[in-house]
Amino acid sequence: MGLRTFRALLSLVTLTVCLGAYGQHPAATVSFTFDFPGANPSHYELVVANNGHGSYSSNGKFDDKSDPADPEPLQFAVSESVRSQIFDLAKRAHYFSGKVDSNNKNIANTGAKTLAYKDDSHNSQATYNYSPLQPVGQLTSLFQNLSTTMEFGRRLVYFHKYEKLALDDQLKRMEEMQRDNGVGDVQAIAPVLKDIANDSSVMNVSRARALRLLANAGK
Repeated sequence: MGLRTFRALLSLVTLTVCLGAYGQHPAATVSFTFDFPGANPSHYELVVANNGHGSYSSNGKFDDKSDPADPEPLQFAVSESVRSQIFDLAKRAHYFSGKVDSNNKNIANTGAKTLAYKDDSHNSQATYNYSPLQPVGQLTSLFQNLSTTMEFGRRLVYFHKYEKLALDDQLKRMEEMQRDNGVGDVQAIAPVLKDIANDSSVMNVSRARALRLLANAGK
């Protein structure tokens, strides 16, 4: 191969890479924000991208005497089935661009909820107390349950580091809620559960609970 041919090929490869980078679209995201004074947490936000990666921030407390949570968002990854469900429901809800709230004043206040969708051609959101739209209701339940999972994750990380004997109560409660479909995608905190299961300084009963939670994830 001559030098001129090599340079031509190198230029073509460089151009292809640049065009590929230029043509990349920003990740689409679906987010859910919840605000309800007096609840714990009284504020949280979940953001999930179309690659399955997400972030969670909240002001949840471990108990009435503890300080609010660290505002630094927690990073996580949901399972493929949950990722697909989130974006399918967002599409069925027309990306929250129409009327979402029922505006029924007779329905009890259950907190201000905001669903938002962003991609390279959409930037829409809707705030509601209660929505009669089935996809919105399903997304609300999904995100609220996922928040429950993330709050368990925060507590498990803390107790694993500072109070290992408290882990079993948390894991037992999480198992009970998993059986009742009261927690969201356990895959989101799989690294936390694996750390507990692999730690020989943690009680065997707690390690076994962590393994069961992982085994039952997605069932």
